[in-house]
Amino acid sequence: MKKRLFTSVVLAAALSFGALTGCGSTEASSANEAADQTAEVKEETQTEAAPADSADAGDKTITVGATPVPHAEILDNIVKEVLAEDGWTLETVVFSDYVLPNTSLEQGELDANYFQTLGYMNQQNADAGLHLTAVAGVHIEPMGIYSQKYTSLEDLPDGATIGIPNDPDNGLRGIDLLVQKGLLVSNGGFGTDANYTEDSLTNDKEANPHGYVITPLEAASLPLSLPDLDAATINGNYALEAELPAKYPALDIEEFDAETTVKRTNFLVVKQGNEESEKTKALIKALTSEKVQAYIDETYKGAVITSFIDAE
Repeated sequence: MKKRLFTSVVLAAALSFGALTGCGSTEASSANEAADQTAEVKEETQTEAAPADSADAGDKTITVGATPVPHAEILDNIVKEVLAEDGWTLETVVFSDYVLPNTSLEQGELDANYFQTLGYMNQQNADAGLHLTAVAGVHIEPMGIYSQKYTSLEDLPDGATIGIPNDPDNGLRGIDLLVQKGLLVSNGGFGTDANYTEDSLTNDKEANPHGYVITPLEAASLPLSLPDLDAATINGNYALEAELPAKYPALDIEEFDAETTVKRTNFLVVKQGNEESEKTKALIKALTSEKVQAYIDETYKGAVITSFIDAE
């Protein structure tokens, strides 16, 4: 773009000079000089552009953002190997939260990310003005109810403090899990009524007859906050990262039907417009391969479940 601007300036200067000095040999000389400079600039531009075009065509490195466990583990321990079989190099960028992987993808710093559900992606698109799209479902991490103080749901006392994620999609997921396991009668108006908050549910005797204190916290902080809570609904990746299944096995975990399987699947996500790129196709092929399924089954033994479904 700078070269083209310089060319325009050169031509404009030459024409102005000719107009001021009149016709004849001065005008011809100026025109010839401008033509020579234009040709030189054009040649330089083409020479400089050629290596960049060649580099783009030969780019075989795919950069994917992911949270540490299990996403980055799956990428680094098996997907990298599968991609290498087709000549691709995988670079994994690890994030400790759910926000930066999406903003980094939006800004073009990543080719894809792998950590989120459709609901969370859609919420982020709406709230943050992002332009992301899911291209393939990979796995489910069942959300669990964890506690360091109690070993069964029946032991939870009335008025127990129960933590849930504070983002809308995972917060509702946590409430739905509490309903599914009988701790709550219903979710009240949580997730459907904007004025119905966690405090509303805490004080709703019909939906919450045991008076559990519903406490929203940032999803990644829930394992660290567990000593201060009676229980918490924790996303599978954060539970695995904190080694909760080994130290404090879940009191219970989610169950899935056809609808919730789609809702809870973690998807490979790209920026809109890149759905059919060679990098995206290579990632889909690798992430939904039999080798990846075998790795997930053998490594996580039910704490992570393969869910190879289309994004539609």
